[in-house]
Amino acid sequence: MRSRVTLVLAITAVVLGGVLLVPTAYARLASDDSGGGGGGGTSSVAAPAPTPPPPPTLAAGPVSVSFQGEFFSWALLDRKTGKISGSPNMTATSSTESMIKAWIVSDYLRQLGAKEPSAAMKEMARLAIVDSNDGAANKVYAAAGGSYKASTSSIPDPVIQRAIKICGLTDTRRGNVKPYTGFWSFTRMSPRDAARVGDCIADGKAAGQKWTKWVLDQMSKVKGTTAAKDQRPSSGGGRWGIIDGLPKSITAQGPVSIKNGWTPIYGDGDWHVNCLAVTSKWSLAVMLRYPIRTGLDYGAKVCASVATQLVTPQPGAALKVPQQPVGKL
Repeated sequence: MRSRVTLVLAITAVVLGGVLLVPTAYARLASDDSGGGGGGGTSSVAAPAPTPPPPPTLAAGPVSVSFQGEFFSWALLDRKTGKISGSPNMTATSSTESMIKAWIVSDYLRQLGAKEPSAAMKEMARLAIVDSNDGAANKVYAAAGGSYKASTSSIPDPVIQRAIKICGLTDTRRGNVKPYTGFWSFTRMSPRDAARVGDCIADGKAAGQKWTKWVLDQMSKVKGTTAAKDQRPSSGGGRWGIIDGLPKSITAQGPVSIKNGWTPIYGDGDWHVNCLAVTSKWSLAVMLRYPIRTGLDYGAKVCASVATQLVTPQPGAALKVPQQPVGKL
């Protein structure tokens, strides 16, 4: 008897509970309905997040430098489009100096293919870039098939011929300056071709699949300043120029690989200064000749100023070159 009463009470509770639960559930469903038909439901859609601006980079634009000297030219290569922009005289040439060492090392290593160089030669290749060591570069140049044979010919030696062919250079030729006839540093190159060499190194054609990353890494580790303590007769500090003109918003994106060239020994009374820098997005070259009395630091600041003026969006005013205005290019 007790069990029947219990069963009846349980059934009653379930029925009553269902009656109470159904309206509650229905009300919840109704409140969630955002459909039409005059149901009165509402919904809100979050506004899309604003698209962040592209990260800063270098792009074609006007460059104005108060320059006192014989030669000032620059070229910027957009590595995505292949387009080259620059000064009106970006096809004019000057001596490459140590800037060409990045190509010499790349040319030597590409010829090795998958083989490893000896420990001594690998160290020579490293020193040629990081310390701009002339003796080391000479050994790598010879191993790559370079020739110092005295000649009045304008035909480049095999190392430079390969640069012209592999990197698609159009303005480069052999340079002859007594008593250094045939020396690699006197190769005549335009800023347009120098920017192409930077791109050629970065895209892997110059050094090949195995060695490209290594070459770019050494170029990002270049050491030393323009200070006298960092400059020696056959090697010297080369970490200045374009790299100093780039804001942190660009350098923080990834390594900037550089190779500068500089010398005052021509006998023409000029510094010959070149700056080359390349990243995953662009390759920039600046080439200068100006009076020795002005100092190496002046050329470094001109290179930096060009880079700063090409930054987009502009972070601020461009670096000022500490010289009296003489003309604009």
